[in-house]
Amino acid sequence: MLKRFLRYYRPHKTLFFWDMVAAFFIAVLDCFYPVITRAILNDHIPNKNMKLIIVYGVALFLVYTVKLFLLYFVNYYGHLVGVRMQADMRRDMFNHLQKLPFSYYDDHATGVLLSRMVNDLMEISELAHHGPEDLLLSLVLLIGSFFYLLSINWQLTLIIFAFIPVLVWFSAKMRKRMHDAFLETRKRVGEINATAENSITGIRVSKAFDMEKSESAKFENGNARFVVARKHAYKAMGQFSAGTVYIISLLNFAVLLGGGLFTYYEVITLTDFFTFMLFVNLFVTPIRSLVGFIEQYQNGMTGFKRFTEILDEPIETESPTAKDITVEKGKIELRNINFAYEKGGEVLKNVNLTVEAGKTLALVGASGGGKSTICHLLPRFYTQHSGEILIDVIPTDEFTFSSLRRTIGIVQQDVFLFDGTIRDNIMCGNPEATETELAEAVRRARLTDFVNGLENGLDTEVGERGVKLSGGQKQRISIARVFLKNPKILVLDEATSALDNATEFLIQESLNELCAGRTTIVVAHRLSTIRHADSIAVIDEGEVKEYGTHDELLNIENGAYKTLYEASSKLS
Repeated sequence: MLKRFLRYYRPHKTLFFWDMVAAFFIAVLDCFYPVITRAILNDHIPNKNMKLIIVYGVALFLVYTVKLFLLYFVNYYGHLVGVRMQADMRRDMFNHLQKLPFSYYDDHATGVLLSRMVNDLMEISELAHHGPEDLLLSLVLLIGSFFYLLSINWQLTLIIFAFIPVLVWFSAKMRKRMHDAFLETRKRVGEINATAENSITGIRVSKAFDMEKSESAKFENGNARFVVARKHAYKAMGQFSAGTVYIISLLNFAVLLGGGLFTYYEVITLTDFFTFMLFVNLFVTPIRSLVGFIEQYQNGMTGFKRFTEILDEPIETESPTAKDITVEKGKIELRNINFAYEKGGEVLKNVNLTVEAGKTLALVGASGGGKSTICHLLPRFYTQHSGEILIDVIPTDEFTFSSLRRTIGIVQQDVFLFDGTIRDNIMCGNPEATETELAEAVRRARLTDFVNGLENGLDTEVGERGVKLSGGQKQRISIARVFLKNPKILVLDEATSALDNATEFLIQESLNELCAGRTTIVVAHRLSTIRHADSIAVIDEGEVKEYGTHDELLNIENGAYKTLYEASSKLS
């Protein structure tokens, strides 16, 4: 995993190199103060060499001035490296999410994914910047201090540095506990984000059904689990922090006691004792940085692990022989299709259907029978089925995903509009379309009067998920983008079932024009809208129970379609 993490430094290696060079010189310059102080106390003050005292003072001033610019460079450009790496990871994650199959989103909440994309990557960015710097600064200061102090008195130096292995052992011991605690915390943050996103998105339903209390209780339940997880994390951090502070305090105690004894017995001079005290205070900082680095490493690598879990999810895979195929006619054949979702029973059982080019097939039946699943299999949103689906006698797995989905236009009951303008949402159908083509799509979707009545016309913002528009307006925008796409095959998945009768009548005109000359599969509950379909299939419990024209199916005594149609007629 560390190797994968380090790979993200590669595009920014030049800036990272200079950042490390600056950090190295900061560490070197930090050693100057105690060295110069010892020289002044040992030599220049006793010898009353004012000239060298001034020279050393000026040198120290210059050292601090250079350090000022180095610190600026490290803090600015070092953070820049981290944020650029974060951007690279976020791009990789987003692009990978775009390629994951529908089945992945069936099992993963959007809020959890957003938590990984935002919160986890922020922690990784901090590790990417501060981690190498802190490690380099600490090692240079510790190694430099060790050899310099060794030259003064090796016995006292070994006593001091004997504490470092103890500190490393303690840090390593606490590592696993902190890792588990931080991982659990991140999971709980993801759950809170998912709950909050779900509640805020559905705020209108929540208010309509007076669900504020139940939604608050649901959120509080997740919030309480987060507090428990965070409590464990803080407990581990508290043990870690308190333990390291205690060890460092013992280090100061050892220096004071050992240095005092060494000075008393004239093993070292008072100036050397003072120098040891300065160096101990100097390298307490890198020790603390090392301790902080371990904590930061746990934090960042926990986030990176969650990041790589998503990158390791298998993406939609095309056949190695898949080609970019242009559909000429649009004949559809389903041969012996069996399908089951990853978690659940069989949804489709030995389904065989044919839709001739330019003709319309209507799918009817009770909810949950498998009608929408057939629509999802056609563009290969799910691929784990047996049997074959063919378009113009070519198996769909021989198409590239791009060429297959360009061929198929889908209008669903639950219209999704992106946060943006009406123009943006219609242009999804064909981003390369001209203004003339766009205007024609708007006209054919019966949107012209509505758009002309808006102050900003096509540049009117629709709000999140199209919240500023009515159901009928959103549906006509979805129809306009399919007109703009101009596909050979059309799928209407209960496209008008959520609309009132007047709106449905207007939109049905647009749909009829949209279907003209295209191979169409229609899923409908209102059977009056599909009576003129070229063929109708009754789907129940995943099987084709009846198949024929409207008149043929009505002539079947006690037939499923006849029963559905008569029940529908009574309701209308």
